[in-house]
Amino acid sequence: MMQSNYEIARNSEVLVADSNKVLRNTYALLGLSMIPTVIGAFIGMSMNFSWAAQHPIMFALATLAGMFGLFYGIQANRNSGLGVILLLALTLFMGVMLGPILQVALQLRNGGQLIGLAAGGTGIIFLTLAGIATTTKKDFSFMGKFLMVGIVLLIIASLANMFFQIPAFSLALSGVAVLLFSGFILYDVSRIVNGGETNYVMATLAIYLDIYNLFVNLLQILMAVLGDRD
Repeated sequence: MMQSNYEIARNSEVLVADSNKVLRNTYALLGLSMIPTVIGAFIGMSMNFSWAAQHPIMFALATLAGMFGLFYGIQANRNSGLGVILLLALTLFMGVMLGPILQVALQLRNGGQLIGLAAGGTGIIFLTLAGIATTTKKDFSFMGKFLMVGIVLLIIASLANMFFQIPAFSLALSGVAVLLFSGFILYDVSRIVNGGETNYVMATLAIYLDIYNLFVNLLQILMAVLGDRD
């Protein structure tokens, strides 16, 4: 009996150590991924996206094709150095895809401030929610199905709004997206802490996408509400 209890305690210690290692590696790679994202964003701001505005559906489909191609490559090589390289390539690509919204933001008189505010808000939300998931060690896996259903409905509504172009609906969708991706931060960090995700490359991918989408939607809300167009 004492031996059994010792083995249980020992296994628990090993699981905690493994989870902490995955979490450390994830945060290190997440920090590194911000470098190509920033580089990509500067590239994107210098590009001409007028063709994308003229063909928004084709642009969205091409973007999704590029993203999912890289997703597949990362998934297939998650246990090798190539997976890290592909992840960094994805973050560069995602940085470039920030070009259109950053160009629109910088056309506002207070655009630079709004970008900084969105980045700061994203950082605060991430640090707060990641801290909650890490310190409480509460299992937020119960949120998974709800969040996935929410994302599917959000994608469908966003595609529909590409045809209708209703500003108020776009703002509402951004608000929903902020809530959903905030929930995903809790969910994804919790999975690492509780041993549900043991691969730091895939963990980094999940959290990176949470942060990226949180920033984009926060910026859209700030531009709509506080943007100085005079």
